[in-house]
Amino acid sequence: MPDNSSVQPQLSVLSPDQIEWIHQKSLLILSQTGLRVDSQDARQVFARGGDSARFQEDRLYLESELVDWAIQNTPHSIQVFDRLGQPAFLLESGETHFGVGVTNLYFQDPLSDQVEPFTRDLLARCVRLGDALSSFDLLSTIGILSDLPPSSADLYAVLEMVANTIKPLVVLVSDERLFVPSLDMLESRFGDLGSKPFILPYFNPVTPLVINQGTAEKTLEAVKRGLPLIYSNYGMAGLSTPITPTGTLALLNAELLAGLVLVQLARPGAPVILGSLPAFFDMKSMQEFYDPYTILLNLASAEMMAHYRIPHAGTSGSGDGWGVDLLGGGLHWMNHLTGLLGRVGLAPFVGGNLNSKVFSPAMTVYADEVIGMARHFARGFQLDDEALAMDEILAAGPGGSFLTSPLTLKRFRSAYYQGRLFPRLSLDKWQAESHPQADQFIRLKAQELLNSHPPPADHDGIIASAEEWIRSWLKK
Repeated sequence: MPDNSSVQPQLSVLSPDQIEWIHQKSLLILSQTGLRVDSQDARQVFARGGDSARFQEDRLYLESELVDWAIQNTPHSIQVFDRLGQPAFLLESGETHFGVGVTNLYFQDPLSDQVEPFTRDLLARCVRLGDALSSFDLLSTIGILSDLPPSSADLYAVLEMVANTIKPLVVLVSDERLFVPSLDMLESRFGDLGSKPFILPYFNPVTPLVINQGTAEKTLEAVKRGLPLIYSNYGMAGLSTPITPTGTLALLNAELLAGLVLVQLARPGAPVILGSLPAFFDMKSMQEFYDPYTILLNLASAEMMAHYRIPHAGTSGSGDGWGVDLLGGGLHWMNHLTGLLGRVGLAPFVGGNLNSKVFSPAMTVYADEVIGMARHFARGFQLDDEALAMDEILAAGPGGSFLTSPLTLKRFRSAYYQGRLFPRLSLDKWQAESHPQADQFIRLKAQELLNSHPPPADHDGIIASAEEWIRSWLKK
């Protein structure tokens, strides 16, 4: 019998020595280059670090002993709940969880590929689509509403997210002034958000090495309310980070460690999820883009967090597609399969096209299928005497059949991946049906879910009570 009873594929990028080298270089950046901290409240929190958090003019320098203290104080896992208070998943170094989103300006029609600004109705339908797709464990704020005034648009976006699914939510608020009111609105309906958290606020510092005022103050507010938060940076190699993957990794890792120190000084033991969205900057087109090094950096960042035993959130394979096309499909496959094999933790932003400015329901439906297949691959297979089926091999002999063997009859429904999207067509069947194209099945499925998937049973009550709260708040 082999030492291991299962075959499970794994993917790693960094050796232990390389992880330690990156860690030391990140500490060097924090202690010698330092950061700019724009928030007075955050500066006061950092001052709790004493001599290990040293301000000199407009810069903050962090010493290694304070960083090590913050790492040691951070929870190794986070239990995430659904909106009904039931455990949804445990976030730790291990399984990867995928989410739909994030904050796109436009909606792409699944049948025509035409693009239009996001509206409240479109957002609600897209949330219900994400709710229907079983490969997604959570949803992130999908769109920025164009049909409501900026003074209230984010409140209604959060409302439509929470009313149209019970899945956990990653909440992004584009108008920083509406972050606290958004949490107040949710607490008016659901009570203490930190007791069984189904809301994960998401924040970005400014790369390179700036903890801006909005990010700092929203971070401290989330910590105060006991919410697990995602502190994630976005780097464009050659513009906001060094052009090399090595320099980008060390710089982004240093920024994450600085955010970690802020969170732990604010409340030791506070739950936090760290991660990066590394990209490149194309000087010719003046656009950011993902490439294979992006995927490598995503895995490397996950391994750094696994070394620290801190939950990780990474990239999601979205952005480069123009529609339901090969360009976007290839990146989805690369990201989702490597994300599962590399155990990146969270991949919360699936479904964006055209540099992540456009949400594509059709691409989200395709990604649901890709994730399902990639998960089947990542699970591996059993390696033991039962799986060997030696007695059946002996019974069948040369030229025999296993069609009606006991193990075949026991396992034929679960032995291989059961696709949910594409039928298995023979050549004759494909020709008889006038040569259907795979994207037709994707588009029609997306349109069906947008039009027909129902909201949760408590949808109307949540909408009514929250709309009343928003009207009252706007009058203040």
